[in-house]
Amino acid sequence: MGYTKEQLLARLQELGIAFESYEHPVVLTVEAQAKYVGHVEGGHSKNLFLKDKKHRLYVVSAMTTTNVDLKVLSQRLGLGKSGLRMAPEETLKEVLQVPLGCVTPFALFNESARSVALLLDHGFEKEKRVFFHPLSNDMTISLTTNDLDKFLRSIGKEPAYVDLEAVLSVGKDQPPDLAGHVPMEVVIVSNLHSEQGLDNETGPPNIILRENETSKHKEKINPDINSTKKTSVNKKETGKFNPESNSTKKMSVDKKGKDTIGSTAAVTDVRELVNCILDKTTAAVLSEITGDAIEQHGKDLGPIVAGAVRKRLVPDMESLIMLFKNAAYTQGFTSAIGSRSLP
Repeated sequence: MGYTKEQLLARLQELGIAFESYEHPVVLTVEAQAKYVGHVEGGHSKNLFLKDKKHRLYVVSAMTTTNVDLKVLSQRLGLGKSGLRMAPEETLKEVLQVPLGCVTPFALFNESARSVALLLDHGFEKEKRVFFHPLSNDMTISLTTNDLDKFLRSIGKEPAYVDLEAVLSVGKDQPPDLAGHVPMEVVIVSNLHSEQGLDNETGPPNIILRENETSKHKEKINPDINSTKKTSVNKKETGKFNPESNSTKKMSVDKKGKDTIGSTAAVTDVRELVNCILDKTTAAVLSEITGDAIEQHGKDLGPIVAGAVRKRLVPDMESLIMLFKNAAYTQGFTSAIGSRSLP
């Protein structure tokens, strides 16, 4: 299980972050949430959980009034016109570890979601307070963007505020401006039930990325607006944050079937890129060489492992090289522009 609402609130208190909380019935849509907190002044949010073709994951948190065009956003990330889609429900539960209708930047608090990229609407920076679910969609909390940034930095996430409505014609003279925000890590979930079979996008059996789709599920909402309850922060009620109580931990693939592979190295550092590739290769090989595999295949294990590792790494390597290419292109373009301004 991931962190609970109470543990998150306790963590905010430990960080000295002031927030206001609004209890309400469970809501699954922005419209339903607005019935209970829409009248409160501030930046209200809509949050998307997305995946690209390489199974990298993104949380996009936008103002409710912002129009997010996934095709344009995909191009700006260097993923092509149709590189982004809504992630399926299984990933929401496995990675963000929150229920439907509860995508939120706070979900990156869970260790399983640390490799998820986060893009924040630059419109939030103009608001005195911003509103998000605190890992549960029966409550909304508001806080300042400075305090949101403080929380994100406490979990190793540097806040990235971008203009989500900008329309840029990506091409030779205009590199993808958001390419640097594409994550370097992919969450692998294995040991699925045999009846699920092989996903032809992810490679060998039992190595598959689970996905989520948040926008296709709706629920009838209790219209009793009077049930909205504003509460103040109370340390005794939320309890002390205990990191050991979070059962989600990083594990090796051959032990628990779930791992985060990759490196957060800068994509423009060749040595770091090489190390990242070697780390991925080593992890992939070791995950395939198990006692059962040795006993079952014997001398034939080498070719079998080579084939499985190749299927597993080709998409990942393509992704890394494309990131390196985009970042290098962006830096070259920026340098060229800068040189033009010199006397």
